[in-house]
Amino acid sequence: MAANAMTETDYSEGHVARAIEQQTAKLPSDVFLWAAVGTISTSLTLQLMGRQHASLFVGQWAPTLLVLGLYNKIVKELGHDRNDVTA
Repeated sequence: MAANAMTETDYSEGHVARAIEQQTAKLPSDVFLWAAVGTISTSLTLQLMGRQHASLFVGQWAPTLLVLGLYNKIVKELGHDRNDVTA
């Protein structure tokens, strides 16, 4: 059991991930939620207008935005590379 345990210093974030996290940390987490609600509303409007393909295209953005919001929330709550001396 102990042989499989990893320390926090075994892996660290890359430069690109760190830069993205620093920028997205400035956004409130509910921005992603409201963006998802906006895409759902836009998708519904397009569906009612008879533009099914556009509606499906826009409607598929909502899950992506929600996952990005979840990632943003996790990074804010747990931090990243707490033991990283280069951060």
